[in-house]
Amino acid sequence: MVSMQITRFGHAAILVEAADTRILIDPGVFSTDETFALTGLDAIVVTHQHPDHIDHERLPPLLAGNPDAVLISDPETVSAVAIGAWQPNADGLETVVKGITIRGVGERHAVILPTIPRIGNVGVLLSAADEPTLFHPGDTYEYVPGDVDVLALPLSAPWTKASETLAFVQGVAPKVMFPIHDRTISDAAYGAYWGQVSGHSGVEDARQLGQTDTTTV
Repeated sequence: MVSMQITRFGHAAILVEAADTRILIDPGVFSTDETFALTGLDAIVVTHQHPDHIDHERLPPLLAGNPDAVLISDPETVSAVAIGAWQPNADGLETVVKGITIRGVGERHAVILPTIPRIGNVGVLLSAADEPTLFHPGDTYEYVPGDVDVLALPLSAPWTKASETLAFVQGVAPKVMFPIHDRTISDAAYGAYWGQVSGHSGVEDARQLGQTDTTTV
């Protein structure tokens, strides 16, 4: 496999660079300011409409700095975003952006409470010839695609439970995993969450990336 570079930009936001293509996923309110100053992006992907996955206030300069980027999101977010020509993603839909194929995975956000309606959530599986595959599920453990090399793992949220996190990782069975969606955990407690998953998942290459760390796979 050819190397893929992954940079975290806070919480659920990651920049994936592979096959001469740069794709940013889920630039939300917990993302660093540097996220919204990025240029040279080929695509910007949003899995769902929650503000920790799309920051409407800081979105305009990001779009202005990347006028040629393909904009992809779940259908409900397409309807909610006031700026940019967004195209809807869907389960099984494939969008080719330069060297990478972006395939939609899933349809709905995880259940938070029975009294809160479920919104749309379309995760993404990124693949390219001779490159590792990467799965970013957005906010759900419900959908498990096959042939995932690298898993961006939501580690903590109002909808997560440690045993379900572990079952999800074991179902996906990635070669490499790293945490995302983790700004709901205090620094003092972080080791407990990551230790449970990394210690019991069976994934040999579990990388505890910080909020702005970069790794290559």
